[in-house]
Amino acid sequence: MATNKHLTLDDRIKIFQMLEDNHSFRAIAAELGKSPSTISREIRSHIVFEKKGGHGRAYNSCVRRLSCDVRLLCGECVSRRKNAFCRFCGQCNKNCPDYRQESCGSHQKPPYVCNGCPDKASTLEKRRYRSVTADTEYRAVLSESREGITLCEDELRQLDGLVSPLLKKGQSFHHICASNPDSIMLSQSTLYRLMDYGLFTAANIDLPLKVRYRARKKKKAHKVDKACRVGRTYADFLAFREENPDVPVVGMDTVEGNKGGTVLLTVHFVESEFMLAFLRGRNDSRSVIDAIDGLCLVLGPDVFAGLFPLILTDNGSEFSNP
Repeated sequence: MATNKHLTLDDRIKIFQMLEDNHSFRAIAAELGKSPSTISREIRSHIVFEKKGGHGRAYNSCVRRLSCDVRLLCGECVSRRKNAFCRFCGQCNKNCPDYRQESCGSHQKPPYVCNGCPDKASTLEKRRYRSVTADTEYRAVLSESREGITLCEDELRQLDGLVSPLLKKGQSFHHICASNPDSIMLSQSTLYRLMDYGLFTAANIDLPLKVRYRARKKKKAHKVDKACRVGRTYADFLAFREENPDVPVVGMDTVEGNKGGTVLLTVHFVESEFMLAFLRGRNDSRSVIDAIDGLCLVLGPDVFAGLFPLILTDNGSEFSNP
């Protein structure tokens, strides 16, 4: 059974079709390779409420809709059924002071919707599952959840302390990023966006040429050296290990606690099962370079090269300036 997979539009169309054919959640789940709870959550999260009547009958969800004898609630009646009982008019529920809503009891149990219901003449409120509407709502929520900024308050404060004074001296974001590539772990477009959000002490008025620039496309991750992975992919690592199986590997990683606070640089000697940890003030490329330079200075180039013949890291931005 597939797990942790997003439902696609084709999956939702299949759910709609099987609901119309009165299949159970368990049968739908088996068809799609999902769990019944996934199907249940999908349907309950995307219910469409419709105030529609039945065949030839106007919408009316009042508990007295079958026996009420009230007439002329609107004063002068303009309905084609003029002077008939108000319960036959689509405006009855809105205008009657004695209106009390009745809901269909089937909505409280699976499948929670009217898809496949044989009662086509019901005038109660309808609840339906529609595949296209459900997929549109899901995509909107998925997009909204990824909006905004990913920096915490401490990270913003540190970034503002570095960027704003330079902006007020007349430097551009391009110049600032080029001069401080290991301290500013963000792209220029991200800095412009943070400026638009009003998160810097400096304001847009400090950027007289900003209006001449077109908006830049958002990038998923910032790399200090854009070519840092050329010849350094995991496939390259495996190929090198296959040709040099006796070369020891040193693993390097970052341990982060509070977002924006101090972090640890861990250096793990795999074969000897020995680990070093270096405290860094922030998680950027400059702090990693300083730690490695400090090791090289203490050990000397020859000893350093002997201890670190092959270093393995992840794709974090702090390791993007090898």
